[in-house]
Amino acid sequence: MDSRILVVEDDSSLAFLLKDTLVHKGFEVVNYYDGQTATELFKPGYFDLAIVDIMLPMVDGYQLVKHFKETDSMLPIIFLTAKSTEADKIKGFQAGADDYLTKPFSVEELHLRIVAILRRSNRVAQDILGKYVFSKGDLSLKMGELEVVLTQRECDLLLYLVKHKNNIVKREQILNSIWGDDDYFMGRSLDVYISKLRKHLEGDKDIQIKNYHGVGFKLICE
Repeated sequence: MDSRILVVEDDSSLAFLLKDTLVHKGFEVVNYYDGQTATELFKPGYFDLAIVDIMLPMVDGYQLVKHFKETDSMLPIIFLTAKSTEADKIKGFQAGADDYLTKPFSVEELHLRIVAILRRSNRVAQDILGKYVFSKGDLSLKMGELEVVLTQRECDLLLYLVKHKNNIVKREQILNSIWGDDDYFMGRSLDVYISKLRKHLEGDKDIQIKNYHGVGFKLICE
């Protein structure tokens, strides 16, 4: 199961950007656009991390995070805000935030902060692939003491195959989903990354990435 992230942000454009980016990174994302709705619909234990704007309508971010912490004390929180004074940051941390990002910010930086917090909190979602443990959040593939740190592209491709394991996925589906296009050169790149994943997974002979010539690939794993 993917890590579930709650985004509470009243700017619909930013909320859409965050959701689109994080879903592409392999997370499951739920958006709420005001503090009242988030308060009423929040499910303790359901989310692995929350991203909360401070300046929310109806119920502000400070009140909302206080509610989250009262009902799910271990939930990691990242505050988003246009406020950058030291006093504002202190108030945010006192409210229960684990991290603090000032707008505007890089979504890639946000992703790295999410990964770091999830790793510290032991809430990184994992998939079991035969003898391997695949952690999408921290880009790792582990078997016993052996650990391979994947590139983002390797992780995205393996995640796509895992989501469709034991089913054939067409080349054009993979290319359009991960590379954003399915031209000849990207197709060659896909073949290179499939070879890399096969090498990473060669420690378990029961795992195969089977090629269906001219059609696509199937990740075979019980």
